[in-house]
Amino acid sequence: MIQPDYIFECSWEVCNKVGGIYTVLSTKARTLQQQFPDHILFIGPDLGHAGQAAEFDEDTTLYADWRRTTAAAGLPVRIGRWRVPGAPLVMLVDYRQLFSHKNELFYEMWESFGVDSSQAYGDYDESCIFAAATGRVIESFYRFHHLESQRVVAHFDEWMLGFGLLHLRKYTPRIATLFTTHATTIGRSIAGNNKPLYGYMSGYNGDGMAAELHVEAKHSVEKKAAHFADCFTTVSEITAVECRQLLDKAPDVVTPNGFEPDFVPTPDRYPARRADARQRLLRAASALYGQTFDSDDTFLVSISGRYEYRNKGIDVFIDAMNRLRTSADLPRAVVAFVLIPAWVYAPRADLKATLEHGAPTTAPLPTPFLTHWLHRMDDDRVSNFILHAGFNTTDGERLKIVFVPCYLDGRDGIFDTPYYDLLIGMDATLYPSYYEPWGYTPLESVAFGIPTVTTDLAGFGRWAQTVVSGRDITEGVAVVHRTDDNYAAVVNESAGALLSLMRCSDAERSTIAAHCQSLAARAEWERFITYYYTAFNHALTAAARRADA
Repeated sequence: MIQPDYIFECSWEVCNKVGGIYTVLSTKARTLQQQFPDHILFIGPDLGHAGQAAEFDEDTTLYADWRRTTAAAGLPVRIGRWRVPGAPLVMLVDYRQLFSHKNELFYEMWESFGVDSSQAYGDYDESCIFAAATGRVIESFYRFHHLESQRVVAHFDEWMLGFGLLHLRKYTPRIATLFTTHATTIGRSIAGNNKPLYGYMSGYNGDGMAAELHVEAKHSVEKKAAHFADCFTTVSEITAVECRQLLDKAPDVVTPNGFEPDFVPTPDRYPARRADARQRLLRAASALYGQTFDSDDTFLVSISGRYEYRNKGIDVFIDAMNRLRTSADLPRAVVAFVLIPAWVYAPRADLKATLEHGAPTTAPLPTPFLTHWLHRMDDDRVSNFILHAGFNTTDGERLKIVFVPCYLDGRDGIFDTPYYDLLIGMDATLYPSYYEPWGYTPLESVAFGIPTVTTDLAGFGRWAQTVVSGRDITEGVAVVHRTDDNYAAVVNESAGALLSLMRCSDAERSTIAAHCQSLAARAEWERFITYYYTAFNHALTAAARRADA
């Protein structure tokens, strides 16, 4: 296969932890850096103006002459190394000066490619301006370093980077372009608006639904990027079906998301890290509820990810916890954690003071399920459903729920611990997704040796069923069948899987943890990176064919 000499990987989530794409890129980096040392360059937004510290170490000696030319052209670029395994080169682009040219940029995309930005709102403008800046930065680097004779690939992730791909297609057509949609705009919107996605898929028209759901601009740039890319990819077969129907374009290659074992503590450090995580989690739960939880006997379970209430199955999680709470034969005390970032106002001062003083509490705090106060809490769906479901603070309740509505980046004000350093303390995770093109959270869970429950509407769940049956949590992953209308069955099966896990002996749990890690090893990047090599080959071949035409 033809392989590139240079790769530019472009995303809003380079050095900017927002969602699953960050995990894709940050874990893939080491493998690509080993294969293409310092010829894989990640490009992300420079958000220093917004007070956000970048996760990279700047090196002003790198490409100094070229950076001076980009700065003179109104596109300042900082270069350094990303603080992830592999330490790849990163370019952070300050795109703000292009805002004054927004109308010209949008008109050019309409005139040249038919991208309709007329109904744009929300994050569309900033995303597309950054993407346009990214395209110009790559073009500048390409011309300044005379790479015309080199095999160059530019890879753009999600609709937010579509303008960058289209810019290169117009001005530097010798650069081979890849476009990956990790979730289609229309598919996510249909699911998020409580419409049935799967049973009616063949009846949906992407353009028509974009107008109905008021996402015309995002859909337009996503669709054009998919059609004009030299190689169009998505992350799972279930999303490939979506692309064919809603974007009128089947992916050229499916590139499933891998993971790196670097993020998992070594066996000699694992027990101590797990014990520390459990202590932190249980201390917070004890302070909130005014009771002591036995670390050895309490079962910890969690859900995490983006705040997409239905899509991520947050509603199912809370309902499943309620089913367990009211179960007559719950064998252990349970603390269920909802680790979902919401609109945080501030860490709770009363909780923080209790944790800092270390004094045992004998009475629950007000609103004991919440670790941080929220803006407009009365409108928060998670909080309202927890209250509606009937969770209370009586000592007789063996299951408590804790909503942690913040990014666990080590600076949240309560745990001050990164997500992975808390995940390791769980006994199980539950991700009963309705819409999940891949599903990093269950993959991360099994990589840490923690059994998980997911669904066959998640790309990871579908993939896991090619390795194990998915019918029994003892395999490391239980894959629950989910459709548009079997919500109650999903709740019951999810609760049942967790209940069976609680009854396992220590020896059985050790065996299950080994099964988890064995499954995760099948999804490491050293295996899955080959799909990207196929995509690079496809893009380079298409670009060469176009150049020779």
